[in-house]
Formats: sequence, C-alpha cells, structure tokens
Amino acid sequence: MIEKVKKLLGLPTKSSGGSRLIVNAEKLEKRVAVLEDGKLEEYNVERVSDRNIVGSIYKGRVKNIEQGLKAMFVDIGFEKNAFLHFWDAIPAALDSGIEEVRRNTNKKLPKKITAKDIPTIYPPGSDIMVQVSKGPIGTKGPRITTNISMPGRYLVLMPYSPQCGISRKIDDPKERERLRKILNELEIPEGMGVIIRTVGAGQRPRFFVRDLHLLLEQWTDIEKNMEAQRAPYQLFEEPDLIERTVRDFLTEEVDAVVCDDLPSVERMQELVAQVSPRSRKRIQFYQEELHIFEKYGVDKQVEKAFHRQVWLPCGGYIVIDETEALISVDVNTGRNKGGKDVERTILQTNLEAADEIARQMRLRNIGGLIVADFIDMKSRKDQQAVYQLMRQRLKRDKARTHVLPISQLGLMEMTRQRAAESMRMSQFDPCPYCEGRGLIKNTMTMSVELQRALHGVMRKNIETIHEIKVIVNPDLLNRLRTEDEELLIDIERRYGGRLSFKPDPTLHREKFILTDATTGAELKS
Repeated sequence: MIEKVKKLLGLPTKSSGGSRLIVNAEKLEKRVAVLEDGKLEEYNVERVSDRNIVGSIYKGRVKNIEQGLKAMFVDIGFEKNAFLHFWDAIPAALDSGIEEVRRNTNKKLPKKITAKDIPTIYPPGSDIMVQVSKGPIGTKGPRITTNISMPGRYLVLMPYSPQCGISRKIDDPKERERLRKILNELEIPEGMGVIIRTVGAGQRPRFFVRDLHLLLEQWTDIEKNMEAQRAPYQLFEEPDLIERTVRDFLTEEVDAVVCDDLPSVERMQELVAQVSPRSRKRIQFYQEELHIFEKYGVDKQVEKAFHRQVWLPCGGYIVIDETEALISVDVNTGRNKGGKDVERTILQTNLEAADEIARQMRLRNIGGLIVADFIDMKSRKDQQAVYQLMRQRLKRDKARTHVLPISQLGLMEMTRQRAAESMRMSQFDPCPYCEGRGLIKNTMTMSVELQRALHGVMRKNIETIHEIKVIVNPDLLNRLRTEDEELLIDIERRYGGRLSFKPDPTLHREKFILTDATTGAELKS
C-alpha cells in the first residue's frame, strides 16, 4: 500500500542503487557519510578527543551497592563509576563462575537467581566482566551490562547466552530457513550463542564460519586477560570509526568506498580481506585537490540537515527541537498549498515528513522519546500509510527503535536507543549570549527592568548621590532615546537627580551597570 501511495504522489520508492561510503580522515576528526543516489542517509563523526566506549569490554571492580536503586556502581577506570542495574547482571560473567560462588559463600543461593541475590553474588570488591551499553551523557556515567555481545561482520557472538537467532530485519521466510540451516551447522562452543546480522542475508556459509572463527579468537584473548590483569582493565576496545564502517556499512549494496587517507584505505582493505577478499577492489583512494566532501556534495547536505527547520521536496517543512527530556518534531505544509485536493496535499506532506524524520534521527543521532506532530488527517487509511512508512524507514536504523500509531491528537510517539550524545550535544556548545535558551530579552523588557532598578537606587541614595551614570548596550540605548525618554526625565524630576548614559557594545543586552558619576562606585538597587 505504501509504495502505491508514494508512487501516486510522486515520492521516491526503493533506492535504485548507487550507494557510496565517503570517508574523510583528518588528524583531529574522522567522518563517514553514506550516500544513496547522491542523498546523505548516514553520517558519523569521531574526534580524537572523543573516546567511544560503547561496546568496549572491561574487567571492573564493584565499588558499592545501592539497594534502593537496585543497582551497583563499578569502577572500570573512568572518573565516574559505571552504573549496573541488577537486571543487567548475570552470574555467568563473574570471573570465578557461579558454582564457585555457591561453594564459597555462607549464604545458600537458590537454583534460580533473582535480582535480590545479586548483592550476594557481587559483593563490593569483587571483580566482574562488563560491557558498556551506554556511554556517559551529560553528568551521568556510563551504563554497563554483563550480557556480553561481540559483533562481527555477519555474526554477533554471545559468550554467556546459548540462544541462537536471526536478525528480525531479515523477513523473507525462505532466506530465514536457509540461514537457520547454516546456523545449525556452525560449530558453536557449548554455552555460547550467535545471532546472524542483517548483512548476513544472501551470504555463503563459509563467510559465517570465518566470522565465527575470528570472534572466538577475540574471545579467547579476552578470557586470558580477564584472569591475568588487575581491575580496572580494558579487555576489548570497540573499534574506531574506520573499522566500524567496514564492519557495519560495507555491504553488497555499497558500490564503492572512497577515502582521502592512504593509511586508512590500506587498513580498510586489510580488514575486508579477512572476510571477503574480492571486496578490496571497492575501496578506493581519493587523490583530487577538491575536498572529498565537497566533491560528493556532502558538506552542503550536512549543513542543511542540521538546521532547526528542514525543508521537504513538496514545499512543506519540519521543525526539530531537542530538549533534555524529549525531541519534538512539528510538521507544516509551508509552501505546499496544493490544489483543490487538500487531503492529498496533507498526505503528501506527512509522508515526506515521515521519511525525513527517520533520516534525521539517524543523521543527528538523536535518542530517547521523540514526538512528531503530523498535520491532522481525517482518513484512518492515510494515518496508517504514514505510520507504515515510518516503520519501514526505521528498519534501516541500527539503533533500536519503537514507534506507535498516530494518536487521536495527530501525534506519533517513538523511542530510539540513546547509546551516546547526539550530534548536536557533541559538536555544539550552548550560546554564551543566550545561555542555550535560544532567546534574549527584548529592549522593552530591559527598559522596564532598568527603570525599576533606577527607582530603587535613587530612592535609596536620594540624599547622597546626585548623578547616576548608566552603562548599557547600544540596542537598549537606542530604545531609551527614541521611545522612553519622557519616562527617564520623569524619574529625574521625581528624585531630583541626573542620569547620564554611555553605550558599551561589549555589554550583554540583558545587562546594565549603574555607577555613582562622582566616585565611580557601582550601585545596587
């Protein structure tokens, strides 16, 4: 139904191919852009100063247990201890194993471990293997889990979980059956499990065998270090952006990887050769003088994508506001006034908005609760078309997402996994002028506040001070001279004093300074 509606409205359907990975590697920053038919669909940035720890595995030490929070805090070598909820702690991750805990502890542990047993299994001072599931955001430390998972090219190895499965995003029944047979033939060590990733669809069995072998080698090294090293210690570091790009994005659908840094090109070719030697040819070295992101039109698209207001092809637009608690998206028809068929115009705008919202969530790496206010649609069929399109577009998102149908108020509620800070929070600082509010007081408001302060100061110092020097921003001074001059003269008459004004372009528009013109001492109201 979605494809028919989109075709009817002239919207793009499935990609016709032409996917490219553009990699810009500089000394301070590495950037990766995924282009589909020239359109920016994914954008990732990693800076030298940023330390991406999501996915990294540590040998930590339990510092303290908070029964009220049902959590413990674990030292993994950072300034702030990591947060581990009881439900994220499984006994198998304990370095000595649960059976040894049963033998050595005075308290009898039941066969089935529950949250209330965790403090006994992990007393303060005990060592524990953990994986970072969420990086530090704002004032909060990292969040960790003992449910270890190690992603490879085609498989995810779960050393402490014997369950095996196939990515839900592979929905073809025949392909799922084929992959299940491959899964059953893999020699997986007892007690471990694997999940076939989405990129595994259509791949040959030997690719999975090779991937599993590499993952098991990594796991053997981790186990050795777990026994040999003292906590806190990093057992496994999540690969950098270059390596993650090869692992997560270089699929059969990608025509080429173009990178402007020769060492990075050679490294990617070496990594690819371990799994698919013939894919080396797709990784190309860019040597032209024109900057690689300018050559492929990435910079312009990035600039447009991060505006608060994002225009849609139909002439409508969406407005994205990011707050600490949630992200709100407002959909507007804008210039898309349409013709006589108003409902068609609204549906077209909402469909394009749904497509763009899913894209923006990936580009900006925004997470948490997202609420989209679509234009009201009377037809339940139209509402369902927008909802289904959103679900379809979210399938390509590597972060976990959940979306609800459009409510009676025309709102669509979504959640997106937030593993790290959004692009906005990591690349921008709050404006020192408006202090992150996005607004400053207008000149009328400041005129009222200044007059209020003058009344207070002159009332208090009516006997001792005869002239007050007022230092203000030029914008405010212009308002005082052109519109509020009579009010200031009235203040002078009322208190028998004199006011003199001096503009200061460096002074914040929301600030003013009152001083004794004779002594120069600053006055407080």
